Amino acid sequence: MSPDEFLAAHDTNLGAHLSIRFTGHGRDEINAEMDAGANHTTFGGRVHGGALMAFADTVGAYGAILNLPSAKHGTTTLESKTSFFLAARPGIIKAKSVPLHSGRSTMVWQTSIFSPEGELVAMVIQTQMVLSPRS
Repeated sequence: MSPDEFLAAHDTNLGAHLSIRFTGHGRDEINAEMDAGANHTTFGGRVHGGALMAFADTVGAYGAILNLPSAKHGTTTLESKTSFFLAARPGIIKAKSVPLHSGRSTMVWQTSIFSPEGELVAMVIQTQMVLSPRS
């Protein structure tokens, strides 16, 4: 999957449902934001951890797509570890994702998620498996 194909698919899948927008992207850093509204919250009125994890997974996956070795097809998440630091209020949540490892068969991305006030809400480290085209 090319970066353009990823972004086109993004407009029709979970990324669109979560209102994710990519605000900057390159091989070494991906930036995005998510409009977290009432439909993204818990009963307590804070942004749901699952929504934050899905946000981070989407942003890290895009970084992996941008860094695919030649002749590879796509990626899939093998593992994801999330540490939460505080509960975020609804609003524009931001993410910054950077590669920790870019190999031929796996990549590791670290995504920091920030509240509308700019506070660190969560840190997600995910391992992406690099996929070869199917024969």
